[in-house]
Amino acid sequence: MKVIDSIVAQAAGIASVRRDIHAHPELCFKEERTADIVAAKLTEWGIPYHRGLGTTGVVGIVKNGTSNRAVGLRADMDALPMQEFNTFAHASKHAGKMHACGHDGHTAMLLAAAQHLAKHRPFDGTVYLIFQPAEEGGGGAREMIADGLFEKFPMEAVFGMHNWPGSEVGKFAVSAGPVMASSNEFKVVIKGKGGHGALPHLGLDPVPVACQMVQAFQTIITRNKKPVDAGVISVTMIHAGEATNVIPDTCELQGTVRTFTLEVLDLIERRMQEIAEHTSAAFGMECEFSFHRNYPPTINSAPEAEFARQVMAGIVGADNVVLQEPTMGAEDFSFMLQAKPGAYCFIANGDGTHRDMGHGAGPCTLHNPSYDFNDDLIPLGATYWVELARAWLNKPAP
Repeated sequence: MKVIDSIVAQAAGIASVRRDIHAHPELCFKEERTADIVAAKLTEWGIPYHRGLGTTGVVGIVKNGTSNRAVGLRADMDALPMQEFNTFAHASKHAGKMHACGHDGHTAMLLAAAQHLAKHRPFDGTVYLIFQPAEEGGGGAREMIADGLFEKFPMEAVFGMHNWPGSEVGKFAVSAGPVMASSNEFKVVIKGKGGHGALPHLGLDPVPVACQMVQAFQTIITRNKKPVDAGVISVTMIHAGEATNVIPDTCELQGTVRTFTLEVLDLIERRMQEIAEHTSAAFGMECEFSFHRNYPPTINSAPEAEFARQVMAGIVGADNVVLQEPTMGAEDFSFMLQAKPGAYCFIANGDGTHRDMGHGAGPCTLHNPSYDFNDDLIPLGATYWVELARAWLNKPAP
């Protein structure tokens, strides 16, 4: 493993910053303290920055030489609205808020890279350090773009990275094509006619309609979509009734849909609405159907994914750069990849044995109250960012 020595030498200080951020988690669009820390560190290292894109976003600017070429490196900053089970010293000090996805570590890795880039500047051009708010459901990437991210900071490509628990530290994963799914929400309100539970013939019971609808939705996956195309429909909430002897007036279904392509998403949305409306009509009822598209699929462009793979291989060896198994989780870096070429990769976070005494009894997996980022990744992740920027800006222009 070829990790940059100067980054290793500064890693303990950056790890302290990471743990401070972990102890003070902030939810989407509220990352004011975190943004202050980022801005203070960039100032300390002589890096100019811009604040305010996407409400609390920070963009650091590291220039060298005379080239007008530029590349973007992105880290997310927000935490999750969940209670932490860990009790070690840097556990969350704010009830109901936790860095359970490692965005504190993502911010730390990019800060470590920023420190090295500012001191050594091993490139000709500009590196934009994108510290993004509100990945966890807020669409911070979309909001930064809407506020002019790529107009104010024109770049040839943009790259992102996420820690991935369960794999041995020292490994990366990257692949071309879809690597994370689109995230979408639906809601169906079936309108019946309530009445006495002992006299169902005098009403219109929406509950059996909902039961048939839930089953029918799965036929979209098994009978409408091509078997080789990925798609998930999960009904995760059913709400109806207030008493055991009363047929309710309405029954509400909610859930999520995940796909790797917009074509499959279009198909699923259309068929879900048809099934919802026609199933209701078959029982003499009506329904309200709504479908909200949150994040599009995260799709790596092939040349940039291969470029990232080569950079990784130069650091950890080709055998430690594996194919990225697509996941039905979602990521709003997808908005950046719709606007620019780039690649989103995974860096292995280990099996959880890195956690300090006092960690929760649960596994060290993403969105788990016992999770903690592995500080051993800071030198490795920062080295990847530095080598990626150096190699990109020193290669011939695309």
